[in-house]
Amino acid sequence: MPAVPSHVRGARFIGWGTTLGHKTVTNDDLSKTLDTSDAWIRERTGIERRHIGGSTAELSIASALQAMKMADVDPKSIDAVVLSTTTPDRTVPATSATVQNALGLSCGAFDVNAACSGFVYALVNAHGLIAMGAERVLLIGTDTLARITDWSDRNTAVLFADGSGAAVLDSTPGKGHLLAWDLDADGSAEDLLYCDLGGFIKMEGKEVFRRAVRIMVDSAEKSMKAAGVTSKDLALVVPHQANIRIIEAACDRLGVEKDRAAVIINETGNTSSASIPLALFDAVEKGRVKQGDLVLLVGFGAGMTAASAIIEWGAQ
Repeated sequence: MPAVPSHVRGARFIGWGTTLGHKTVTNDDLSKTLDTSDAWIRERTGIERRHIGGSTAELSIASALQAMKMADVDPKSIDAVVLSTTTPDRTVPATSATVQNALGLSCGAFDVNAACSGFVYALVNAHGLIAMGAERVLLIGTDTLARITDWSDRNTAVLFADGSGAAVLDSTPGKGHLLAWDLDADGSAEDLLYCDLGGFIKMEGKEVFRRAVRIMVDSAEKSMKAAGVTSKDLALVVPHQANIRIIEAACDRLGVEKDRAAVIINETGNTSSASIPLALFDAVEKGRVKQGDLVLLVGFGAGMTAASAIIEWGAQ
């Protein structure tokens, strides 16, 4: 995929917000009903606790309100809502319509489903809208995976959780934050990780691990090449928070040290579409991202999808 053309309008983050499910579930809590333990889960996933509860609309509204408050924007100034989710509250309508109405917006609204790669997919879509004339876009990544998790299956129950991250993107005459991006999908691998309508998540863990590392690295390398940078130029890598072993393996192959990776999976579990924005904005709030820093967002998801983006934080 290409670098962002120099002649199109860019966009910049002017506000963001995050929220998690209202109930905390620790590894010890799960060990009471599953054949597992805190040590077993930590060693294999890096997760210590996760948060569940709330609908996709509810969590999206909460994170969006924070983002809009930080951005100090008039709701009427938002031209579109792009909601990345693989767990809509209804088959029809799109959950973004519910969110749009609750926030008092008067604009287009649509959902994007690319599973755990979804936030980057939605980010690219939002920039496309701005390049085509939109002035301001509300971007949200939310999933409530607890609703499609079989809590009697220790292979999946220990992983998934609920959360949301939102951002307000504002148009700018300069190049903006997004320098380059890559989106990919391999539908031949869809049976490795899926959920039928009305069913629970099914996953072939070992094969997902093997493919996930490969496609994350491949996508990241494409974005870096398009942006004309290398992993040495990156101040921070924000990977999808799926499994600590996947994160470490991908970063190792990219030549990125642990202290340059944003990792919050121990506190959040796998929140799918919310994963990358939760980790990104956590790092920003902690002062790990400064003006002009290059940040790599990279993830993979069911499909199997992959997506990455190079962000120059604070670019005008």
